[in-house]
Amino acid sequence: MDIKAILRIAKSQLEQSGIIQTDAEHLMAHVLGLPRMDLHNVVLVETMLSAVSDTGIIEEQFFALLDRRINHEPLQYITGLAPFRYLEIEVGPGVLVPRPESELLVDAVLAHIKNLPAPVSVIDLGAGSGALALAIATEAPEARVIAVEKSPEAIYWLKRNVSVIAHNVRVVEGDVAEVLPGVKCDVVIANPPYIPNSGQLPRDVIAFEPHIALFGGVTGMELPKLFIEAAARLLKPAGVLVIEHSENQAIAIATELAVDFEDIALHDDLLGRPRWSSAVRR
Repeated sequence: MDIKAILRIAKSQLEQSGIIQTDAEHLMAHVLGLPRMDLHNVVLVETMLSAVSDTGIIEEQFFALLDRRINHEPLQYITGLAPFRYLEIEVGPGVLVPRPESELLVDAVLAHIKNLPAPVSVIDLGAGSGALALAIATEAPEARVIAVEKSPEAIYWLKRNVSVIAHNVRVVEGDVAEVLPGVKCDVVIANPPYIPNSGQLPRDVIAFEPHIALFGGVTGMELPKLFIEAAARLLKPAGVLVIEHSENQAIAIATELAVDFEDIALHDDLLGRPRWSSAVRR
């Protein structure tokens, strides 16, 4: 089995489909059960293959997965894992794939938590797979984290990740407008659906990821508004909200925040785009 030759073929097919070529290496590493960078360790790979009675099975598995990727199924759905900060988050149909662009948001929340007296309470609204909540729970283990999610399909992945990564995260299933009556917290993270219903998205996203977690109404602001109202209800005075949004929604988000919040600030993601805002509850 000539892995280099197989990867050359696979990369060419991916390129023709408009997909980044390195996905071939991720798929091969997944099939072999190796970290991607170990594919370049010729001795290691040859030793592993020498112990396999029928390498044709590996090749067959690889090309079956490659066909799925060429069909634009997200790489993370195929491998079942999405890296996020120091974690590997399990994902699949029914839940959004965590985006690395959200990592700076987590940094800001962690920095804020350090300045608060323990124990700090954090609520993640629209937690999805739990990437944000779990990153905070593992990097700030003294924090009390609640992950809120409405979708039963996403709840499956959320509970699965919590059970593996951080048992101390409390999962609450329900609509953000109704959950946790009477509860007050120090920090709210909100990742609402914010794409306008008529918005155009990449094929990988629109064909496979859950629309309930993507589209925020006719203008895209209908659901973010509900999340902001929920955050205002849940936060203590001087509590902090951080909310994700599109790079075109900064003014609309700031307008909604101004009803109950002050010290509104716009922040860039890892790509330098204005993708999330923070505000302090009055």
